[in-house]
Amino acid sequence: MQNPSDPRPYFGQQESEFAEGGPFGRPVRPYETMGQFSAAPGATGLETTGPRGTVFRDRRHAGQILAERLARYGGRSDVIVLGLPRGGVPVAYEVAKALGAPLDVFVVRKLGVPGHEELAMGAVASGDLQVINDDVVNSLEIPEEIIESAARRQLEELRRQQETFRGGRAPPDIDWRVVILVDDGLATGSSMRAAVGAIKRQRPKRLVVAVPVGAAATCQALRDEVDEVVCMATPADFMAVGVWYENFAPTSDEEVRYLLSDPEVRNEHDARNDGGQGEIQWHKEK
Repeated sequence: MQNPSDPRPYFGQQESEFAEGGPFGRPVRPYETMGQFSAAPGATGLETTGPRGTVFRDRRHAGQILAERLARYGGRSDVIVLGLPRGGVPVAYEVAKALGAPLDVFVVRKLGVPGHEELAMGAVASGDLQVINDDVVNSLEIPEEIIESAARRQLEELRRQQETFRGGRAPPDIDWRVVILVDDGLATGSSMRAAVGAIKRQRPKRLVVAVPVGAAATCQALRDEVDEVVCMATPADFMAVGVWYENFAPTSDEEVRYLLSDPEVRNEHDARNDGGQGEIQWHKEK
């Protein structure tokens, strides 16, 4: 529960304590499982089998646990934590706070298949980078004009979100820095790949993708694109990211703005701003 002496609001449920009673009338442990899954090397307190339940209480709790696996990056002046909005920001906030690192946001918008928006045919990211999921596009024979129309809409929303979250503040300078890119989970990975492609153009010293839970194939594929992937749990019966949280309520713009403005984690480094209006570049998924 929130410390009574802490005046800061807490969005969601308890920050660190486990539930008094889970969905089966017993305490929810940090990594309660839904069937079998593989844990990241070095992860502790993990069950490899168990009844259907939840892994994490909420995003803030997931971030606290994820931060333990990233402890070696703590106290370094060259580290920055970037959260993918909206859901990745509460996770990233806890990671940044634990590591003593600055926090910022990296905006990515998924391109959903018309009529089946949860299925990603690609994504757009800060820097006007676009990623196309060739497997989805080819299997569904999605016309190029449909993709371009969706991309235009999402780019408008991306720019609106950047203004909303940053309030005119310039993006961070990540040239030759260790970037820890955080989301609340990985399903198809389209949004994360868009973010990875855009960040790599800015020449980070090291790029780490960190998530509490993800599809095993997606986590494995990302290892070919970044320096390190920290995926705490890769359930065999993954299904969807939200299944692995007791509370997976949508993260609001208000919560993102609040977390980014917290002086404990606010990015105090000089920022570089190219305006984000450059020519669109396409990145094909592998």
